[in-house]
Amino acid sequence: MKRSGEKEMMDFPGQPRELLEDDLKNLRLINRYLGGCRCVVRGIEQSVRRHRLQSFALLDVGTGSGDIPARITEWAQQRGIKTSIVALEPDPVTARVAATLTQQTNPPFIPLLQRGKEGDFRRCGISVVRGDATAPPFAAGSFDFVLTSQLLHHFNDEQIIALLRTWARLARRAILVADLVRHPVAYYGIRLLTTIFTRNRMTRTDAPLSVQRACTIAEWTDLLRRADVGTLRIQWVFPFRMLALISLQNGS
Repeated sequence: MKRSGEKEMMDFPGQPRELLEDDLKNLRLINRYLGGCRCVVRGIEQSVRRHRLQSFALLDVGTGSGDIPARITEWAQQRGIKTSIVALEPDPVTARVAATLTQQTNPPFIPLLQRGKEGDFRRCGISVVRGDATAPPFAAGSFDFVLTSQLLHHFNDEQIIALLRTWARLARRAILVADLVRHPVAYYGIRLLTTIFTRNRMTRTDAPLSVQRACTIAEWTDLLRRADVGTLRIQWVFPFRMLALISLQNGS
């Protein structure tokens, strides 16, 4: 199975609001039950332990509904670790979904609420900011970590390298990349699951296409090394996900 360059429906602006909102709900469920949240939390735990941190600042690029930053905050609060998280999201409809889930009060900074059960949020310290991944509106060294989850497969190789180099200027310690691994079992598995469990056309189209657009572990390794921003550690996370921790050259 070769890597696809076909764009997903989500990559095109102006999708019907109801279609996109329902797709985002499906993505939250996929993150919860198919390892998206677990993969990221594993990376945060390893990074915090390595640097012996009792507090950290994190930028989540392409946050979607903000469910992953909420899960990170929940994990940190359970361990007495203080967090300052900014969730960056360019799409206005998606940002409004995050605002609705978090009871928006004061844009462009939207106080996010910590997720318990679906639809049950408790207040926590996360801000959602509208902005572009290619030009984040933050000063150099603003964060300990820059995180991106299931975003990079939307870009081609040269764009991915450029993004990593841009984000490396924002992070003091590391970049964390969580994404899909391309594999026929992953492709046909998610295609079957979305056919059975949702009628949403965007989810049914984009979920299997996301797998086709992703890289293999070997391809991810080569691509992330080509960015040449730091020391790479990459690992497989069940099922068909990868976690890359890039310790920056200016980090400790």
